[in-house]
Amino acid sequence: MMMRVRGAGLALAAVLMASTASGAFAQTAAAPAVSVYQQPPSPIADILDAKPTPSPMLSPDRKILVLLDRSNLPSIKALAEPMLRLAGTRINPRNNGMAESRVSWLTGLSLQAVDGGPARVVALPAEARFTAPRFSPDAKSLAFVLDRPTGLELWVVDVATARARKLTEPVVNMTGGTGYEWLPDSSGLLVEAVPAGRGPAPDVTTAPTGPNIEETAGRVAPVRTYQDLLSNPGDEALFDHYFTSQLTLVPLNGRVRTIGAPAVYLDSAASPDGKYILHEIAKRPYSYAVPDDLFPTEIVVTDLNGRVVRTVADLPLRDDVPTAFDAVAPGPRSVGWRADAPATLTWVEALDGGDLKREVEFRDRVFMQAAPFTAEPVKLIDLKERFGGIVWGRDDLAVVNSRWFNTRHETRFVVDPSNPGEGRVLLERNYQARYDDPGQPVTQPNAAGRSVIRFDPQGRILMSGAGATPRGAFPFLAAMDPATGRSERLWTSADTDYEAVVGFLDADGKRVVTQRETRLDPPNLQIRDLTTGQTTALTHFPDPAPQLAGATRQLVTYERADGVKLSGTLYLPAGYDKDRDGPLPMLMWAYPAEFTDAAVAGQTVDVQNRFVRPGGSSHLFLLTQGYAIFDNPSMPIIGKDGAEPNDTYVEQLVADAKAAVDAVVGMGVADRDRIAVGGHSYGAFMTANLLAHSDLFRTGIARSGAYNRTLTPFGFQSEQRNYWEATEIYTEMSPFTYANKLNEPILLIHGEADDNSGTFPVQSERFYAALKGLGATARYVTLPLEAHGYRARESVGHTLWEMTRWMDQYVKNAPPRAAE
Repeated sequence: MMMRVRGAGLALAAVLMASTASGAFAQTAAAPAVSVYQQPPSPIADILDAKPTPSPMLSPDRKILVLLDRSNLPSIKALAEPMLRLAGTRINPRNNGMAESRVSWLTGLSLQAVDGGPARVVALPAEARFTAPRFSPDAKSLAFVLDRPTGLELWVVDVATARARKLTEPVVNMTGGTGYEWLPDSSGLLVEAVPAGRGPAPDVTTAPTGPNIEETAGRVAPVRTYQDLLSNPGDEALFDHYFTSQLTLVPLNGRVRTIGAPAVYLDSAASPDGKYILHEIAKRPYSYAVPDDLFPTEIVVTDLNGRVVRTVADLPLRDDVPTAFDAVAPGPRSVGWRADAPATLTWVEALDGGDLKREVEFRDRVFMQAAPFTAEPVKLIDLKERFGGIVWGRDDLAVVNSRWFNTRHETRFVVDPSNPGEGRVLLERNYQARYDDPGQPVTQPNAAGRSVIRFDPQGRILMSGAGATPRGAFPFLAAMDPATGRSERLWTSADTDYEAVVGFLDADGKRVVTQRETRLDPPNLQIRDLTTGQTTALTHFPDPAPQLAGATRQLVTYERADGVKLSGTLYLPAGYDKDRDGPLPMLMWAYPAEFTDAAVAGQTVDVQNRFVRPGGSSHLFLLTQGYAIFDNPSMPIIGKDGAEPNDTYVEQLVADAKAAVDAVVGMGVADRDRIAVGGHSYGAFMTANLLAHSDLFRTGIARSGAYNRTLTPFGFQSEQRNYWEATEIYTEMSPFTYANKLNEPILLIHGEADDNSGTFPVQSERFYAALKGLGATARYVTLPLEAHGYRARESVGHTLWEMTRWMDQYVKNAPPRAAE
């Protein structure tokens, strides 16, 4: 239980209307006189306000399909609910749940039998909104958490009758995650509840009694940039108040009872046999430098009366772990239950002390220990790379994964839990490679509701994967021999479809539920007979944005000057004819990625068989305003011959962008003089760099980015070196350093409550101040209450208004470039 928590068409006149001087965005030179939320032009606003497509969910026995109605974009008023930022988490103090910006509320549900029959709507209170729906292991009940004015209530639906009833008062505590889990026997639920008699929150508005002091004395403690941390004793008091829970057993029929004493539970999980509970409990002293999952932590196993039967670890504050991605803290980590055994603990410990610079034969050791936890732990396997997870299967087979970031290498092992100690290599590969991806083991819930490997009748491991190829991604189902690693394809999606297996309906694996989409057909669930090929539709969701049905797209492949193969997806407005209409104004929207292998970086996958519609503040909405979009053109940054990728970041980035511009201009669909570049987060960082180091683009749109790498001195993105180890790299990669060279207009947009590591709002604030002081052309828009991604309807609409207005002014209606 984890309670915690990237061609054909519309009429040309209708879509290309913004290319004329008339219309809503003709007068784009001036900003609005009053700072109010603006609406994007038609049909963008209509698409934003359309009713969302329901989310489907299958029951564990694959007999019931649940259709969950989703709320639309929340209002800015909803985001304005009180929010506390404590120890790396944002919470709503009104209901002891996650902050409004973190929750996607559901508003209704209905039950549909997979074998047919009418859908049964579940009656809920008026204007209900709920979250975290979960089936019981026996699939007879569906639980969810309902929002009420004073807190969160736990409800349950009886699947047989489709009737919902309340199980608890508004006491569920979801500050740390989902707040509950089903007991393995489906008799009830384990709930994190607000302690009885908790009382009002501490008053932290009183005058301080002294300064806040932190001190260090020679202890090396590098940390990456985190947000929303504790910063004073008042924050500590609020953290204790809201994050302390009373673990409570809530039966479907019977008396509610508490388990143990209240504590700050980071995680709680019942064993598969339901006899024990594994707890991770945060302890003081708290830290102002790291989030709560790195606080001092006690990991213990108790019985259902709260009595401690095993102390797995008592971990100290972990604020001194090196920032390299393969570095880990000493001591037990990844502690959990073995899914296919009654009550067996598993965990991992570093054999190198967590220091990747130490020369050792093995890096990690995986342990097991069965109840009653009195015998010595047993070694399951030693790993030469870092532990990457286990998929449990049966008594004699599990699959263990290990990875090493520096080489992007992964190894998968088959182990025998009944005879532990060694493993057999199943496969090795570069985990960034897409063409040779064998997929992941297919899992299914066992009687306790835990996911275990599904095997075919011959004992082979069933595998499912995306099936990436140069001509498209075609999901597949395969059977892998655990003895040899050889895989046999059992079924592959048709060339024109993107269809993936969701679950099996029979023991022999011949009837499956799949989700199918095509370029023109939205994703829908269906039953497929793998023997006959016959299909039966389960859902009939319509196109959520038919206004974009006629837009065309195609994969464009090209090469960088040094021969690296690149690609991007070209979107063209509906009704566009290149010979008749000529080159279009274009927006390139991208996000760089680091690689260690040029061949892997150059892998391309066509998307012609995918159904694509924009949502939120997507740049693809600009298709409706007469722009061509070159989406996700490859921006690989490749490390060669032992060099770090970022050693030549700027040179490679400019070469990537130049190749992309040359490709679309050479096709005749884009005007070299009317191309903009944009991106979000690391894509915004890319945008500012391209404007500073090249003259390829007329303007840029940079959303929620970081522009000064000295503000993230202990690493960023995939950079593992700190500022003092790579001062020149940090300096040269920072567009802030070259703000004086930004001679094209740039639109900066940033959420005022950005919660992403490294992209503090001050990044845009100071970058804009530098541009303004240097006389650049820039516009700086901050969105109140918004985090790294934008949620409120007003914010999303205004963002799209800003982007359209900016593109019209500096690209579509821009005069020819001045002579050099």
